[in-house]
Amino acid sequence: MVQLLDDERLDYLTADESMQIIQSPTAFSFSLDAVLLASFASIPLKRGNILDLCSGNGAIPLLLSRKTNVNIVGVELQERIISMAKRSVELNNLTKQINMIQGDIRNLKEELSHSSFDMVTCNPPYFKTPSITEHNQNEFLTIARHEVYCTLEDAVKACKLHVKPGGKVAMVHRPGRLVDILTTFRAYKLEPKRLQLVYPKKGREANMLLVEGIRDGKADLHILPPLYIYKEDGTYTEEAKEIIYD
Repeated sequence: MVQLLDDERLDYLTADESMQIIQSPTAFSFSLDAVLLASFASIPLKRGNILDLCSGNGAIPLLLSRKTNVNIVGVELQERIISMAKRSVELNNLTKQINMIQGDIRNLKEELSHSSFDMVTCNPPYFKTPSITEHNQNEFLTIARHEVYCTLEDAVKACKLHVKPGGKVAMVHRPGRLVDILTTFRAYKLEPKRLQLVYPKKGREANMLLVEGIRDGKADLHILPPLYIYKEDGTYTEEAKEIIYD
């Protein structure tokens, strides 16, 4: 029986209810961006290995394990949240495939070798660091959402350090940082190859973007069709259903 601490709860991670995840309303709960990134990333299926940076409570490694047999490593900075991730991996009997480690993605020399992963996924903090007076009173949420310990450049640099030459890097972020993301990818020799904008519904502005690059790749960016999450009546589109309900 899994141990739950403080205000933690067990939620179903997948629509078929075959996988559960430990969540906390005050510490961390995964959201749609993790599901979209896990679906978007071009992961190796039988050979190779995957690294997930800024893993939170482990949603992306868990979701990826449904699509591949390769080993997956997840990295999360916050002790309380990595504890949730590790217990979720144990709960789903995936300790042989998924290894969750606590670490700072800016310095993983002791934990991980450079240039050793075929795919690196990353769901980094989206927002530039506000002044102390603007910080969320919840420190867990501040660190997860704002660039307090990890800037966009830190995240891209870490991806580049740990992906193999010719390996892939996939990231989810906000459209407002698109120019920053593409220029930073190129600065670290990650050539953007696939880009998709995500919209809440038709007629609305995009609120998420998915981008995938190849280390040392040649310039050839493909803009994928837009992904709409909701129809006008508030129900999921067929494309969103296929992703969310696997």
